[in-house]
Amino acid sequence: MDNNKMSITNTPTSNDACLSIVHSLMCHRQGGESESFAKRAIESLVKKLKEKKDELDSLITAITTNGAHPSKCVTIQRTLDGRLQVAGRKGFPHVVYARLWRWPDLHKNELKHVKYCQYAFDLKCDNVCVNPYHYERVVSPGIDLSGLTLSSPLLVKDEYDFDNQQSHSSSESHLQTIQHPPSRPGPQESFSTPALLPPSEASSSASTSAFSTPEYWCSIAYFEMDVQVGETFKVPSNCPIVTVDGYVDPSGGDRFCLGQLSNVHRTENIERARLHIGKGVQLECKGEGDVWVRCLSDHAVFVQSYYLDREAGRAPGDAVHKIYPSAYIKVFDLRQCHRQMQQQAATAQAAAAAQAAAVAGNIPGPGSVGGIAPAISLSAAAGIGVDDLRRLCILRMSFVKGWGPDYPRQSIKETPCWIEIHLHRALQLLDEVLHTMPIADPQPLD
Repeated sequence: MDNNKMSITNTPTSNDACLSIVHSLMCHRQGGESESFAKRAIESLVKKLKEKKDELDSLITAITTNGAHPSKCVTIQRTLDGRLQVAGRKGFPHVVYARLWRWPDLHKNELKHVKYCQYAFDLKCDNVCVNPYHYERVVSPGIDLSGLTLSSPLLVKDEYDFDNQQSHSSSESHLQTIQHPPSRPGPQESFSTPALLPPSEASSSASTSAFSTPEYWCSIAYFEMDVQVGETFKVPSNCPIVTVDGYVDPSGGDRFCLGQLSNVHRTENIERARLHIGKGVQLECKGEGDVWVRCLSDHAVFVQSYYLDREAGRAPGDAVHKIYPSAYIKVFDLRQCHRQMQQQAATAQAAAAAQAAAVAGNIPGPGSVGGIAPAISLSAAAGIGVDDLRRLCILRMSFVKGWGPDYPRQSIKETPCWIEIHLHRALQLLDEVLHTMPIADPQPLD
């Protein structure tokens, strides 16, 4: 048998042809990336290691035995910005290969190197170890946060510590909360896809034709910890800007006042936090349904926004965004949301079909070459339910107090005062998507 036609059982060595090694390593990929991207990434690595036979052998051993045997560092040269370019995409090298061979849904801040790794990415050596088995995945319950923002990110440890950023610059590089200080220009529009409406209509203000169908552009529910307090507040389409504040005036039209709402279960902590809501926030609906937030309060607000996650290179639902007083920032993009709904619904449908076929024994199992992605990621995709898609149409925002690994509170439901905003135009589009691509709610796997 010549070197270029290896069977999977014949594990190659560093003396084999590049093609054979690549072929063998391809058989162990996790299926999160396209075949062509995986091939380019693996070829590029094997070529770099061709002169370092012991490291190449280490890589082959680690990958083909799924880390069963201890292996040495597998290093490539660190680039100026620390990132590696493969097939026109840039990413941190240790993350690229860990996603390829271990965790397809990995986020870059979830990796921690093992003690014996001498060239781990965080050690800032000239060479970087990309051995996926030299890193462990650390995921905190709920949400593991954050990473890069469009401007240089600031580390945050304390909710009130806005003037004291410099002291954090030497802290560990594991950022938890993505910061959006004031005076920063809004995120660049990174999507130039065709509008859902003709441009003349799409660019008109929210109160006109674009909103002829939903009478209200959003509804806002106020919570203290995990209890909704007061009625849900609906914002009419002719009020594209709504203020949510802590005052005791009656609510109505373009103003939702939280100060006058009573809650028999209110604790002293909640009472104290409510005093700091002050002027609160302004939510502004632009165009057909994009949403911007202006923080009018003297204290930051903390936002869960899939749009901002995406802008910061995170997975949806994977970060908390700290919006500082007087910052004005886009938190929701209707077109991007619509596209994500369509993609997720299509993925769920395809995965459910593939799963049904797999159960019926019609396609090769995940272990075989050319087979479908491993069962675990398949069942995760098939497990996308209507609720997951609805989440794309919802914003959550906590006043004064943050949550996540930087704070004692693990989820927004542990914060003293927060709001949930349901965006009606997005929910309307979701209905249309579900009509064309109905997805079953996930069934428990026996």
